[in-house]
Amino acid sequence: MKPLLSKRWLFVTLWVCLVSALYWGDSASAHDPDEPELEVPEVAVLGEKPVAASSQQFIPDKEILLQPQGRPAQILRLIPGFVAVEHSGGAGKADQYFLRGFDADHGTDVGFFLDGMPINLRTHAHGQGYTDLNFIIPETIEGVDVHKGSYLPEYGDFATAGAVNFRTRNMVKEGVIQGTGGEYSTQRYLLMFSPTKDRVRTLFAAEGFYTNGPYLNDNQYYRTNLLGKVTTNLTGRDEVSFKATFLHSKWDGSGEIPFRAVSAGLLDRFGSINPYEGGNTLRTTGNLNYHYDTTTGGQLFANAYGQYYRLDLFTDFTFFLNDPVNGDGFAQFDRRAIYGGDLGFKQRIELLGLPIVGTVGFQTRVDDVHTKLGTQTLRTPTGITIDSDARSISYSPFVKAEVQPFSWLRLSGGVRGEFFTFDVSNRCTTCAEQPDGRKGSGIVLPKMSMILGPWARTEFFVNYGEGFHSNDARSAVAIGASPLARARSYEVGVRSRPWGPEGLELIATVWRLDLKSELVLVGDEGTTEIRGATRRQGVEVAARGKVWGPLYINGSFTWTHAEFRNGDAIPLAPEYTAYGAAILQWPEGLTSQLQATYLGVRPLIEDRSITSPSWITFDLSERYRVPVKLPHGRLEAFLFVQNLFNTKWEQAIFAFESRLRNEATGVNDIHFVPGNPRTVMAGVAWYF
Repeated sequence: MKPLLSKRWLFVTLWVCLVSALYWGDSASAHDPDEPELEVPEVAVLGEKPVAASSQQFIPDKEILLQPQGRPAQILRLIPGFVAVEHSGGAGKADQYFLRGFDADHGTDVGFFLDGMPINLRTHAHGQGYTDLNFIIPETIEGVDVHKGSYLPEYGDFATAGAVNFRTRNMVKEGVIQGTGGEYSTQRYLLMFSPTKDRVRTLFAAEGFYTNGPYLNDNQYYRTNLLGKVTTNLTGRDEVSFKATFLHSKWDGSGEIPFRAVSAGLLDRFGSINPYEGGNTLRTTGNLNYHYDTTTGGQLFANAYGQYYRLDLFTDFTFFLNDPVNGDGFAQFDRRAIYGGDLGFKQRIELLGLPIVGTVGFQTRVDDVHTKLGTQTLRTPTGITIDSDARSISYSPFVKAEVQPFSWLRLSGGVRGEFFTFDVSNRCTTCAEQPDGRKGSGIVLPKMSMILGPWARTEFFVNYGEGFHSNDARSAVAIGASPLARARSYEVGVRSRPWGPEGLELIATVWRLDLKSELVLVGDEGTTEIRGATRRQGVEVAARGKVWGPLYINGSFTWTHAEFRNGDAIPLAPEYTAYGAAILQWPEGLTSQLQATYLGVRPLIEDRSITSPSWITFDLSERYRVPVKLPHGRLEAFLFVQNLFNTKWEQAIFAFESRLRNEATGVNDIHFVPGNPRTVMAGVAWYF
């Protein structure tokens, strides 16, 4: 029996050859000016994109649209083992991300991209790899590519636990005007439309969002997002796209509160010790994507981007531990420009009868940063701890080859090089921390994958890859520092569709990841911290697809063991996670989703003597096509109930020492951000 995948690709190839032959055959013939021209409708050729690892995944937009509105990072829960939580007592700041035994903080070990443009920020004032996803409008996303591990040469910095690429639409068939309201003064407004849809395809979107959250100190979070995108074909064989985005947001935060104050009745669960936390941020991006398909099976691709970013962040974790009079509030400021791009060529050939796809590419990125950390009281600066200019430049050549020597065997592999230069200038001669200097560093990263099958609609995967994350430039230039932390990933897995291509897909993966000793600049203190080598390993199982008729499910369970090589626990590393969703397409235009997210007990400190409690929350989503005839367009109503059973849970949670104003000394305690109680939102969308 011939493999199903080969049949698909053979079918696709035949279609492409047939369409090409018809087109070129017609072009080669002399054109009779008296012969009427024939309008040929556009033909879409669809094929299933092969994957290189069992953990590789594509999240379609139909699942994204069923997520409760307000936090773009909620999309990430659709990835097996991925959990994102609010970090600062209210929306506004980047979320805290967990994946494959990593507390990736705000993004240190997960690479995030938007149409290939990097989102993580190097040498950020608040933490290396800081990733704020709030500039993404979820409705503009047509899908999300997920690659766990470090098996693809196309991804570099921060892609150690994995890489996530959000792909925006080129256009929408229907425009939409949408209004949403809910508890805690929550409001969201969306406008999205495509004025042109043919030779020039356009997409424009605007979003306004406001909420006070459940906090006694109102969150007062507002967010404004704009997106514009133009896509066209300059010739019959290419596509060029330009996209621009704009984000501005501002918020007040309630911070991480001490458990002892809440349990003693001194502080409400949604109260705040320092109500002057919060911040504001702005981000603008421009992104150009181009590719040209040659007549000989090749593709030239070129991408370029530029970004401007700023953040003012006011935080207080330890209250009166260091300064019993004025308090321990501190401020972080970040101003930066980022620019870069990539250039490459991909070619399909046959060598000794074997189909081979080879890719060679080159990426570069520049981060031009000014960061400052200092003390503050009531958001008024009272001192400077560290004030630096830092420029990080990376140069990243890579090669990749894919070959299928037999119908049941595919091989994919490549090598990526990373070469960094760090240039840091101290701007404060009286500061406690004065990083200054230049340094260069490089690393070579091999990648390889083997795919066996399919047999009985089942494929087996074996993967090995080396990845890395860069360290903060301010710590990288220190004498003896290692600027690049290498990670080695191993993975075996299986994917199966025993009930056919439209049926349920079953996935199982066993993986291991070793991370070299790393050097971390603690952005909240302006100091450098050395951490040892670590090992993470685990198992992931997942199922997604149509079960019966209108019923679609998506579920996963992951187990991870993470520890330093000396046996100490890695604080905050997730051990058990689970996600489940059932989507039912009712008659008469009603779609329902019930989903549950679970995060198990985790150690909060190295000796495992303090742990965080587990939690599980349920969300209900309903979308209903209103049966009302309009002169133009259609109406859709929707309802989201987050935390359906009003579970009392904790989002971000830590164990550290703090001191309240009435305490004589510091106290080691758990500090947490409370999870949102049951929250109802509803709205109406007009599609035109």
